[in-house]
Amino acid sequence: MSVFTRISLKPEVAEHLQSVFLNAEVLAAVGHQEAESRFHRLLTCLSHPPSYTCVRASTHLASLEEIRHKMGEELTKQQMCSSSAEDVSLRIVPHPRIPDVLLLPVDGPRSVEQLSSEVVVGAQCGNAVLRGAHVFAPGIIASPKYMKAGDVVSVFSDLEGRCTRGATSFQGKKVFVGNGVAELGRSSIFCADKPAKGVGVRMVDPLYQSPSFDGVLPNLVFLQNLPSVVVGHVLGPRPGERILDMCAAPGGKTCHIAALMGDQGEVVALDRIRNKIDRIQQNAQMLQLRSIKAFCFNSTQAVSSDPAHGTEGPPFPPESFDRVLLDAPCSGLGQRPNMACTWSLKEICSYQPLQRKLFRAAVQLLKKGGVLVYSTCTVTPAENEEQVAWALATFPCLTLQPQEPHIGAGGMLGAGLPPEQLRLLQRFSPELIWDQTETTAPLPDRADRDTIGFFIAKFLKN
Repeated sequence: MSVFTRISLKPEVAEHLQSVFLNAEVLAAVGHQEAESRFHRLLTCLSHPPSYTCVRASTHLASLEEIRHKMGEELTKQQMCSSSAEDVSLRIVPHPRIPDVLLLPVDGPRSVEQLSSEVVVGAQCGNAVLRGAHVFAPGIIASPKYMKAGDVVSVFSDLEGRCTRGATSFQGKKVFVGNGVAELGRSSIFCADKPAKGVGVRMVDPLYQSPSFDGVLPNLVFLQNLPSVVVGHVLGPRPGERILDMCAAPGGKTCHIAALMGDQGEVVALDRIRNKIDRIQQNAQMLQLRSIKAFCFNSTQAVSSDPAHGTEGPPFPPESFDRVLLDAPCSGLGQRPNMACTWSLKEICSYQPLQRKLFRAAVQLLKKGGVLVYSTCTVTPAENEEQVAWALATFPCLTLQPQEPHIGAGGMLGAGLPPEQLRLLQRFSPELIWDQTETTAPLPDRADRDTIGFFIAKFLKN
């Protein structure tokens, strides 16, 4: 069921996306009416969360069934401590094709009565609440003048970023995301001398209800969108290999690769931002993965021009890696839920040159016979299928490969790729199947379809 308006976009961005999703190839294949319907479904489903929470299990540390059992116990304890009037019926289902994935259905949208006492949070905080998070104090922008700990409040998300921090009310464009209990008073939240930390509002009656994983088995379960888990399996790492993750932060895919290798071999993780490297190292330590080596480095410069340069750290000699993952920086327009994007068209379209610089480096660093996986969490063909067409034309040594598992759709028409190549691509396109009334499909089937927007291409270097 649709409870929000479509994702809020600048008019120039909406017009550009419409022209892309109603391109000549698409119109010839499905007709104007169906193409337009798909586009409008995309804008609607992007503002809503997926119907399932996906958890990647650390099966290198324990069996899937053991982790499933422990997670069930922890989440049951969480429910017993909750003051929610209506608890979620806990169902934890293994994915039938992905051996380290557990799925939990999300209950929503629920019928929740709005209260007169309102707390306003930032858009990113509001998105997190829709996926089961509590409201952390830094995300709170406005609260009632005399709000104190223990007050029951309604939480609203500021869609356009126009609420003034510290305000007592806000009449701008906002959406209701549920009710909660204040853990902190207003004076603590907006204290200038000591910024508040921790949970500011504990959600007890959210619009979309799913378990909070804050502090739940941190070394055994990792919240990760299903397509992001698929990427690691498509890359297909093997024990003893040397693998490069070019844009690795925050390290979810890096750790997954190391786990799939049985922690045997070497996984090199690069990212430009120092504190993100620290996060990768912390995650690796928590998951007991010793094969990960993380470096603060710009991956566009990761190829060494000096053949005598050592291979311990970047830059690296050409053909240094058996497999390369390029999970590229992108416009992120596939993320869900996302009720508003304030970017300009120039910003949305700015990623293609950077992605191509990274791709060139990836091809050079890959050994002959090696595998390169390119992925994004966006829906624009310019960052996905058009990049594949460019790569195949630019690097004759590359050929597209089948992907396993392949649970998404094929590539989107419009980049001039032939049908046999589009079938080898994997595009997670929730708009193709998103139906506000469909609830009868088996859980794994619906979970495979109702995901974030995502794209994966797999290449072999001949």
